[in-house]
Amino acid sequence: MSDKLGLHMNTLPADPPLSRPPKLLDQLRDRIRLKHYSLRTERAYAQWVKRYIYFHRKRHPAQLGKWRSRRF
Repeated sequence: MSDKLGLHMNTLPADPPLSRPPKLLDQLRDRIRLKHYSLRTERAYAQWVKRYIYFHRKRHPAQLGKWRSRRF
């Protein structure tokens, strides 16, 4: 079985059962590095995500509706 990026799920190391999922910005950085974007682009994207989160009073983007992203 593979995911959208073509990585095989069977080859990934198993996480310990009580480990926390990566934070949002860590996920963003991992995805950007996987796509081989420049470090400067990574920093710019991370800064925009931080601004977005602070604009919405530190709520996770998954908790926000589409109308809030338009408001930003």
